[in-house]
Amino acid sequence: MTMDTLTPNPETVRPPVRTRISLVIIDDTAEWRTALRFACRRAAQTNGRVALLRVIEPAEFEHWMSVAELMREERRQEAEQLLQRVARDVNRLTGTMPALHVREGNLRDEVFKLIDEEPSISLLVLGANPSQDGPGPLIQHLATKRIGRMRIPVTIVPGGLSDDAIDQIA
Repeated sequence: MTMDTLTPNPETVRPPVRTRISLVIIDDTAEWRTALRFACRRAAQTNGRVALLRVIEPAEFEHWMSVAELMREERRQEAEQLLQRVARDVNRLTGTMPALHVREGNLRDEVFKLIDEEPSISLLVLGANPSQDGPGPLIQHLATKRIGRMRIPVTIVPGGLSDDAIDQIA
């Protein structure tokens, strides 16, 4: 056996396919549901995965640290329970379990920190508020201040789309 037979041909060797992970923010708006469905349908079509992020606000109650710590822990447990419930829906729609992230801090800051820290995240999927009040503060911030500096694409899903409409376009 010669060395040539052991050396792979660079024209036939392909780099490993990286799984595309779509990040969906689970917040207190109704629009995250449309973003989630879109991300799940896209993940199912492209053999991708979904990641969920829930950001909890820091405790404002600083007079007694033990009380503040207890409140913080309760909020974290609630966030984890919510993500577990949503994860079951993701699993039902995609056949895979999502990555779950709980962060404490400012929503906007934590979203961008997570994207910067996790190179596996390749798409941010946001749901836009369908009302006349505007698309939502995060989308507005992205559009006016951050979009040109993002390392990943952003997909904005109209919050008023039906499940059938999302299924057809995703």
